[in-house]
Amino acid sequence: MRFLHTMLRVGNLQRSIDFYTQVLGMQLLRTSENPEYKYTLAFVGYGSNPEHAEIELTYNWGVDSYEAGTAFGHIALGVPDAYAACEKIRAAGGNVTREAGPVKGGTTVIAFVTDPDGYKIELIQRAEHGSGAGLR
Repeated sequence: MRFLHTMLRVGNLQRSIDFYTQVLGMQLLRTSENPEYKYTLAFVGYGSNPEHAEIELTYNWGVDSYEAGTAFGHIALGVPDAYAACEKIRAAGGNVTREAGPVKGGTTVIAFVTDPDGYKIELIQRAEHGSGAGLR
């Protein structure tokens, strides 16, 4: 088995595509429309399946917001420098909701940002090559 994607329902597809591509540095990988069932999909990521997991942005026509509920936590991205990533995200108009710093009770440096629909994205500072390529 292989992790392929996470689906998020969004209220404004272009706004979400702009956030994930312009603020987080992902690529728009593909889109598809289904007029019969009135929805549009956009897949974003740092690379395509099967080498990389993707995020599927689902826009149900005419629905401009959702209640996220309390079950979903966050998506995590590895970044080489969480402090620099926060500055870059903020400069691109992103919403940093927890500044970079050590996790409570530990030493791993993390930060949180929120996408336009309120989904939380954790930035985890990791030194290995290739993590968070779009946020360098």
